[in-house]
Amino acid sequence: MDTRAVHDELERARATFHELLALATENELRSRSAGTRWTNRQLLFHMLLGFLIMRALLALARGFSRLPRGFGRGFARVLNAGTRPFDVANYLGSWLGGTFLPLHTMDVLCDRTIARLHRRLDRERDLSRGMHYPTRWDPFFQDFMTLGDLYRFPVRHFDFHRRQLTLTRA
Repeated sequence: MDTRAVHDELERARATFHELLALATENELRSRSAGTRWTNRQLLFHMLLGFLIMRALLALARGFSRLPRGFGRGFARVLNAGTRPFDVANYLGSWLGGTFLPLHTMDVLCDRTIARLHRRLDRERDLSRGMHYPTRWDPFFQDFMTLGDLYRFPVRHFDFHRRQLTLTRA
């Protein structure tokens, strides 16, 4: 895997996130996004959330990669069975964060989180380790994802949802 390309993707997403927050008007942020039940502001937080959850996703993959594959496959099946509660928590978390978290805090969280991802990626020894993931939770989750796949996940998630923003400059 080309880690330089992943670093570049992370930086592009970080710069784009800052630009979207800086250029959006209050009215645009309060407006509905396209294809979701969130406002643009809530969707922007959801886009950030894709980066924020990476710490947990990477830890799960590292842990389950040490176990026989059957454990991870079973865990993914249990998570798939809990898709409905996950969807509710995902929606409400993004609604709450996007409604109440100040834009400046979102900006800072973005910088800190992506900086941590850069440092962590540079320390990775084996990006081929991985685990099974719940494919019903997100269209970008594959049945089996390596650490390398996971590092690419938040930018794919970000780019997908960026197309749903109804901002003038999105």
